Amino acid sequence: MLNVYLSGEIHSDWREEIIQLCYKEKLDVKFSSPVTDHESSDNCGIEILGPEEKNYWKDNKAAKINSIRTKKSIEDCDLVIVKFGEKYKQWNAAFDTGYASALNKSIIVIHSDEHQHPLKEVDASASAVAKDQKQAFRILKYILDGSL
Repeated sequence: MLNVYLSGEIHSDWREEIIQLCYKEKLDVKFSSPVTDHESSDNCGIEILGPEEKNYWKDNKAAKINSIRTKKSIEDCDLVIVKFGEKYKQWNAAFDTGYASALNKSIIVIHSDEHQHPLKEVDASASAVAKDQKQAFRILKYILDGSL
């Protein structure tokens, strides 16, 4: 079984696309990811530890709690797939990639050609840079069963 952590943008169904492609091909893959419900992710700190008057401390609590989940997931995985979307800057995805690289994890990065320059350092740490989810899936398929 290959343990894959799906990091990156949360405003599209790209994760589900990869998961379904793997399921259809019966690939032995276990997936994990951050909490993709934006509101839950942003509010976990105050929901668990209590309210804050300032947004800085609200965000600080949430970021620290979310980082526990993220670190554990990246440490436990064999490979990280990270997608950089078109609309938002995904600073957390870049951070996840750096952490995975420091742990010597294999990394597949997904982004459009227009992000090649700003993500050149991220790409340099990756084992592969894909343009879309189908290319990332084909890499997983090749890793697991050697077929193209």
